[in-house]
Order: sequence, then structure tokens, then C-alpha cells
Amino acid sequence: MNEADAALMEASLTAVADAGIDIRHALFDRFFAAFPERRASFMVVDASSRRMTDETLQMMFGLAKREGWVWPLVAELVFTHRAYGPLPIAEYDAFIDMTVAELGAAAGGAWSSETATAWQRHADALKAMIRRARAEWESAMPVGAPQPAE
Repeated sequence: MNEADAALMEASLTAVADAGIDIRHALFDRFFAAFPERRASFMVVDASSRRMTDETLQMMFGLAKREGWVWPLVAELVFTHRAYGPLPIAEYDAFIDMTVAELGAAAGGAWSSETATAWQRHADALKAMIRRARAEWESAMPVGAPQPAE
């Protein structure tokens, strides 16, 4: 476990929770401003925004704590997202980076350069995992390949 990163990350999460700030609203406003065509993919933004924000934060924090559940969750989510078509890696990267940025904005005085570096280190690790999962799923089940008959 990266104890120093995990402690910094947890402190920033606690600061945001103590302030009663829900970062998902600003996060999704920012995401849809950058990718307006993606809004149509969300049938219920309220539900999706809660889940996506929480899962993204949990996965990065889980990586800092070297939790074994992170990889299977990333792999499953990447596979599930295939139902929405070929989502560009740039959108995954942007969403993760925007999550860190919005968390930093909400954390206020609890956010330091060390905290930002800790979050970014695990954001980058999450992005690498997403790429790995995409490559593994594409290798195992290419999009557009004929599927076996039932």
C-alpha cells in the first residue's frame, strides 16, 4: 500500500464530505461541456453521475491502497461500456482528470501539491488499467466479430 498517498487522498475526501460538497454536478457539467455529444448516452444523468463519480474515486483510492478488487471492477466496467459503442480513450482520460480537478477544487485548504500528485499518480494508473482492459477485451472478443449462435 502507498500509505502516504492513501492518507493524503483520504484526507481530501474527508474534507469534501465534511464540507457537504457533491462534486458530481460540477464534474458532469464540465464533462458534458467538453463532450456535448456524450449527453445522449446517459438515460438518467442523476443516477449515472452518482455511480460514475463514486466508482472513479473508489478505484483511484483503491489503487493507492493496492486493493485487489480494483482490476476486476475496471475490467468489468470497460466491458459494460462496450454496449455504448467504441468510447474514445480520450473521454476516459478526460473524465478521470476532471474528477481529480473537481475534487481538488472542492477540497479547498485540504488540497496541496502533494495531494494533487497522489491523486494524479493513481489517476494515471487507472487510465493504464483501462487501456489494458480494453486491449484484453478486444483480443478476447473483438467488437464487430461474429458471435457464436445460441
